This record gives sequence, C-alpha cells and structure tokens, in this order.
Amino acid sequence: MDRLFLDANVLFSAAYKVDARVVRLWRLDNVVLYSSRYALEEARFNLADESQLQRLMALSGKVRFAEASNRTLPRGVSLPEKDAPILLAAIEARADYLLTGDFRHFGPYFGKKIEGMTVLLPGQYLKLRNRGG
Repeated sequence: MDRLFLDANVLFSAAYKVDARVVRLWRLDNVVLYSSRYALEEARFNLADESQLQRLMALSGKVRFAEASNRTLPRGVSLPEKDAPILLAAIEARADYLLTGDFRHFGPYFGKKIEGMTVLLPGQYLKLRNRGG
C-alpha cells in the first residue's frame, strides 16, 4: 500500500478541470492519499470558480491530512519557507511518495529519496504504477 502525499499544485490540478488526468490518483487501488490543510488552503485560494472549489472539496474528502511538525528540514534539503511545510507534512505522514508539479523548488529532489520518501511528478508515479513498480 503506497502512501502518497499530494502537494497543493496536485490538488489544484485535480480540481481545475472536470477531466483532469491527475484525478486518476484518486481511483488507484492500494494507495492512501495524504495532504495537509496548508496545501488544501493554498489550492483553494488559487481556484476561482465555484465548480472547481466544489470539486476540490469532494476530492479532499478522500484525502487524509497530516500537518508539518516543528522540526527543521532534513540535512541537505533547501526549500523556500512556503514549501518547507509541504515536505515536513509529507514526512509526518510517513509518505512513500511526495507528488508535486513544483519543478522550481522541488526539481532538484525529483527521483530522490528524502527520509525514505521519493519525490515525483504525479505522471511519473502513474507510469511507475503502470509498469508494476
């Protein structure tokens, strides 16, 4: 059973369009979806349309929430202040994967493990699952 932590941009993308491809994550077997209230609020803030907000709330009903602890970032990890709570909440959730589309800040960590968790794009995770990995 994979524990997937969803960054705000993944929540946003899933709610933005009715037929968003990333919604496939919600349909997978043997996964538990996690995020944080911090990420949910960021996604909600960036959605303008009422139907998008309704989709976000419906999707969030299938997500477990973990919040960032007061610890510091792991050694060797450097993130802007606004992104640190995402990584720390994913660690708190004991996620296997942190799924994010944030190339700018998480890009250096894609495909790498941080405290046992691999940082991937959502599409990379879906491909991994399709290959049976």
